Amino acid sequence: MEETRQERQRQEVMVVGVDESEVSLYALQWTLDRFFAPYAPHFPFKLVVVHAKPSPTSAISLGDPGVIEVLPIIDADLKKVAAWVTQKAEDICNSRSVHDVTFQVMEGDARNVLCDAVEKHHASVLVVGSRSHGAIKRAVLGSVSDYCSHHAHCTVMIVKRPKIEG
Repeated sequence: MEETRQERQRQEVMVVGVDESEVSLYALQWTLDRFFAPYAPHFPFKLVVVHAKPSPTSAISLGDPGVIEVLPIIDADLKKVAAWVTQKAEDICNSRSVHDVTFQVMEGDARNVLCDAVEKHHASVLVVGSRSHGAIKRAVLGSVSDYCSHHAHCTVMIVKRPKIEG
């Protein structure tokens, strides 16, 4: 039993960022299929699944009239989305018999939340999905995967969903 505890302390950490998009949930599935499920019960990584919940104030303009009344409603909706994302991620993990997972919801911008999670957990790998925005959308919206690849202090794996031909 003591060896198992020591092995666990030395075990590398992999953080996977998830949101409500199909792309991020695909990235989680892809990661589990390649790094966890085939190796059961000795997983090569400790898995931490992180969802970045935006703050209610980031979702609206603070200059709008009536904003104070709307904030609790927006916060409740953001919490519902976070609960749905966490449950969906848990279901995906359970369907692949991966049960030793830490799920976290952290408030803030996804770029910063994921880089902070890497630091907090001393992760050696961060996995994010790629939405494959064009250059203009990426310039306006920014890219979480691009930001993390430059700022996270670990290997960043960007998972793209294959195009469905038909």
